[in-house]
Amino acid sequence: MPNIKSSERSVKTDAERRAQNFATRSAVKTATRKVVDTVQAGKADEANALLTKASSVIDKAVAKGVIHKNAAARKKSRLARKTNALASK
Repeated sequence: MPNIKSSERSVKTDAERRAQNFATRSAVKTATRKVVDTVQAGKADEANALLTKASSVIDKAVAKGVIHKNAAARKKSRLARKTNALASK
């Protein structure tokens, strides 16, 4: 534990920020997993609906600064590729 007052405060805020970032990352992973599971189940309409929700969750994570914009674009692109491949079958 730090001795300096400002360092003590920063330890507390760092822990709070870390918890919020973890929750946001977890939401991104959950949304992604739902899309992938739906694609594997072969449900095209449901996958498209979940894709829009997942894109929204990913964009919100970028806005909060939790993930980089290029990483978000990559995640959304991969999900879109999977759902489009299912729709074309």
